[in-house]
Amino acid sequence: MLHLLYILAFTTIAVLAVRNLFRSLLTVGVESQSFPPNRGLYSGDSNSSSVRTPHPELLDESGNFIDEPLLVIRSVNIQEARKNLDAIYNSELGSSSKTRDDIDS
Repeated sequence: MLHLLYILAFTTIAVLAVRNLFRSLLTVGVESQSFPPNRGLYSGDSNSSSVRTPHPELLDESGNFIDEPLLVIRSVNIQEARKNLDAIYNSELGSSSKTRDDIDS
């Protein structure tokens, strides 16, 4: 009888969790399709002409926009990545008193 109570309780919790997941997904989907309200994106009050304030990381020291990429990703093939990882691994082993041959044997 106790097993049936556990199964019923966990089934109820699972159904509530899945229902809540679908409700959250639908809410996020609807909110992403609508236009966002003016929550702190614009400075000044709503009656004056509002100017968009940029994020501070997009500005340089003098307050001008940065006209260069903030993140550059270079693609590498597997052999090059493996060679670089082996070089790092071997350099860490070389800095200690052990060598790769000592560890293998």
